[in-house]
Parts: sequence; structure tokens; C-alpha cells
Amino acid sequence: MAKTTTETVAAGRLGHTIKRAEQALIGRKTEALREFGLTVPQYAVLLLLSVSDGMSAAQLARECMVTPQTMATVLTNLEKADLVVREPSELHQKVVVNRATRAGRAIVKKADKAALRVEGALGAEFTPEERVRFEEYLERSIVVLGSLE
Repeated sequence: MAKTTTETVAAGRLGHTIKRAEQALIGRKTEALREFGLTVPQYAVLLLLSVSDGMSAAQLARECMVTPQTMATVLTNLEKADLVVREPSELHQKVVVNRATRAGRAIVKKADKAALRVEGALGAEFTPEERVRFEEYLERSIVVLGSLE
């Protein structure tokens, strides 16, 4: 069977392969987190807040690599579900600090086990040496792409 135009254009393009791998990972995490009623961004926020004393929406957006607008929606939905609380910062009157509630901490503890199973299954496909090299290649890619003008 002949390759489609999309396959032909994408052939040999590293960015396309990386994006496909990312989408496969996010897709599997989405399935794993569904039983907890969480999206991947919601899980990421709760995971960060479970180990912090509170973070602003801007900090969370940067750490989760989403836009501020997306983070606002994620936080609104988590707040409606009573998984986070939003309080004025003690340090700056214009900043709102987000904290995981007891329920948020409990659900992310369970959800993290499911997410780690997905990552563990991926990691198990590589020998320890391959995994170290794979992570080194990805880190090098991040550095190279970050240095481009």
C-alpha cells in the first residue's frame, strides 16, 4: 500500500515522531486518570500542589507548560470539585495562591499510582542503559532547542 501524503511529508521528521510519542503518552495517561475524574493538566496541578505550600496560577501554568488561560480553566474546575482552594497571598495583595484540599491530596495520591504505571510500562521497554541514553538525548534536545534563535 502506498504511503499517504501525510506519511510522506512526516517521514524522517524528528519533531513529528516526538509529537506522536507525546500524544501516545498523554493518551494513555488520560485513560488511566479517567477513573479519578481528572484530566492530565488537572492531575499535574494537583501533583505540584501536593508537594508545595501553594502556588500562583502563573507559576502553575509555567510548571505545567500550559497557557495562563488554560490554567485558569483548570483551576476553576478543580475549585468547583473542591480539590483546590484559592486564597489571597499573604505576601502580595494581587496574587492568589492555590492549595490542594485534603480531598485533592487524597485523589492525586491514587491518581499518581495510575500515572506511574503508564510511565513504568514505557520505561520497562528499555534496558537501564537505553533509558539513560534516551533521557540524555531528550535533555540534549531540550537544550539545543532552547538555544536556537
